[in-house]
Amino acid sequence: MEVAVTALARPGLEPLVSGISAVVARGLDPEHTAYAAAGVLRERLPGPGLLTPEERAGRPDTYASHLLHAEEGFSVVGVVWRPGQVTVIHDHVSWCAFGILSGVEHETLYRDMGDHLRELGRTDNRPGEVSGFAPPGDIHKVVNTSAEVGVSVHVYGADLRRLGGSVRRAYDLPVR
Repeated sequence: MEVAVTALARPGLEPLVSGISAVVARGLDPEHTAYAAAGVLRERLPGPGLLTPEERAGRPDTYASHLLHAEEGFSVVGVVWRPGQVTVIHDHVSWCAFGILSGVEHETLYRDMGDHLRELGRTDNRPGEVSGFAPPGDIHKVVNTSAEVGVSVHVYGADLRRLGGSVRRAYDLPVR
């Protein structure tokens, strides 16, 4: 058995990890696991001190992901977005729950229609808000639309030490 990689000394991480571990141990399907993990994240959303000041500064060229904990079954990642930083349209390898600590993550959701993507909707995720989703309904693009650095906590149902990242596919299909 491989030992989990974590820095549990980070403020607020240990209660989150123990709660997510209990959810994963229940063996629910991906959709129900995502919703249950979102419930734990909602109850135990850490503060900005989860990341160091250097981590919270972000990167000038792209959003930054910081792997905070990984074990068989799930990973916890801190994501830092400077104003205007954006992802490509993408989906994920597993279920995900996320909570916003600062900034505004403007999310656009899409459906794959085969030869194009159809926009399904948009939402602004604000500080304190938590959500969860599972494939196949997870094609999206995210941008920090606020004037401040955005920080969010993401929990993915995969060991990102082994995978290297949470993105399954980036989409370059036209949007209609």
